[in-house]
Amino acid sequence: YPWGYDGDNGPDQWHKNYPIAKGRHQSPIEINNKEVHYDRSLLPWFASYDPGAAKTILNNGKTCRVVFDDSFDRSVLRGGPLPGVYRLRQLHFHWGSSDDHGSEHVVNGVRYAGELHLLHWNPKYSNYLDAVRRTDGIAVLAIFLQVGKTPKPEMKRILEEINAIKTKGKEAPFPNFDPSILFPKSHDYWTYHGSFTTPPCEECITWIVLREPIIVSSDQMAKLRSLSKNAENEPDLPLVDNWRPTQPRYFRMVSASF
Repeated sequence: YPWGYDGDNGPDQWHKNYPIAKGRHQSPIEINNKEVHYDRSLLPWFASYDPGAAKTILNNGKTCRVVFDDSFDRSVLRGGPLPGVYRLRQLHFHWGSSDDHGSEHVVNGVRYAGELHLLHWNPKYSNYLDAVRRTDGIAVLAIFLQVGKTPKPEMKRILEEINAIKTKGKEAPFPNFDPSILFPKSHDYWTYHGSFTTPPCEECITWIVLREPIIVSSDQMAKLRSLSKNAENEPDLPLVDNWRPTQPRYFRMVSASF
C-alpha cells in the first residue's frame, strides 16, 4: 500500500493498511524528564564502524538514506541496553519544512529541526527480514539535529551528495564513510522499546535516543529540503515534513543512562 506524509496517505491513515500502527509499543514518543527512570545498570554503548562498509546514498522519495554492507559484523553497535552486537544496515534523516520542527521524538516539549536514525539489526537472526519480526531484532540510535551557529563539519560529506540524488529513485556511490563522526560528544541516552516510525511500524526496536543534539546550520537543513519526493519526470515536490507525530507511551518505561 502506498503511504506517505500527506493528508490522504499520512500517519493518521497508516493504521488502515498497517494495523500495528495502532499498537501499544509505537514510536516516536515524547520523552519527559518527569517520567523518565534513571537506570544505574545501563551500560555505555559503543559503535565500531568500518568506513569501507558504506555503499550508496539514495533518495527513495521518503528520506535521504545511506546504505551499508551488513553481510557480516563489520560495522556494529553494542553495549548500552543491547543484549549483543547489532549490525549497521542504513542511516536516514527526518526533517521539517522549517527549522522549528522536524524531529520525531520530542524532549520535554521541544521538537528539534531534524533527527538522524542509524538502524542496526541483530545478527543472531538469519537475516534482516527475520530480525524485523522479533522484539529484540532491531536497534536504532537516534540523534537530534539542532540549528545553531557552529554546525558540525562532518555533516558536509552527506550534504555534498544531495545534488546527485535530487529526485526520487536517484542513487549515488557513497564510499568510505564512518557515521560515528556524526556523534555528539556526550553518549548519554534514553532507551525504551518501540517501533519503526514508518509503515508497517513493526514493534521490534530498542531505541537509544541521544540526549545531546548535533548542531547543523540553517543552510544545511535547507539542503535536505531541496530534495524532491517525486521522480525526475514528475513535478518537483519538496521532500519535507517526513516525520511521524508522537504516539501514546501507554505503560512503557523510558530509562535514562544519566
